[in-house]
Amino acid sequence: MKKMILLVAICFATLSCKNETKTTENQAEEAQKEIAYASFGKEINDKDALYPKGMIEHYKELKAGDTINTKMRGKIKEVCSKKGCWMTIDIDGKDQIMVKFKDYGFFMPLNAEGEVIMNGKAYVSETSVEELRHYAEDAGKSEEEIAAITDPKFEYGFEADGVLLKQ
Repeated sequence: MKKMILLVAICFATLSCKNETKTTENQAEEAQKEIAYASFGKEINDKDALYPKGMIEHYKELKAGDTINTKMRGKIKEVCSKKGCWMTIDIDGKDQIMVKFKDYGFFMPLNAEGEVIMNGKAYVSETSVEELRHYAEDAGKSEEEIAAITDPKFEYGFEADGVLLKQ
């Protein structure tokens, strides 16, 4: 009789452990399913995407003309209001990234907002003093304002081949 009780107890313990593992696996799967994304462009996933603080460190190391292949997260600041052909991403409250889409292969919804994950190439571009002065002239700025432009402008850019928009 003791052997029978011991055998039942071992079977019960084995089944209990197996159910706990299954429950944990099911919970992890359910947690992943909770985050829904709309996908644009190349199919990508949300794994290993850099957060803005990590991405800004990469940008600081780049010179004009350099590129790096990366995946990053960010929050949409603005989307092109005509057809969704570009968006800007806020990275630290003062800097932003201009995002364009590879070969104009896809566009974002005009009302897109919230968090995105982007895959593609990060780069830094430089707008020369002459070009900045030209833009200022075209914008009708005064001679004093145009003369005050003495430094080139460095801008963070990103060419995305795939984007996930958090729903």
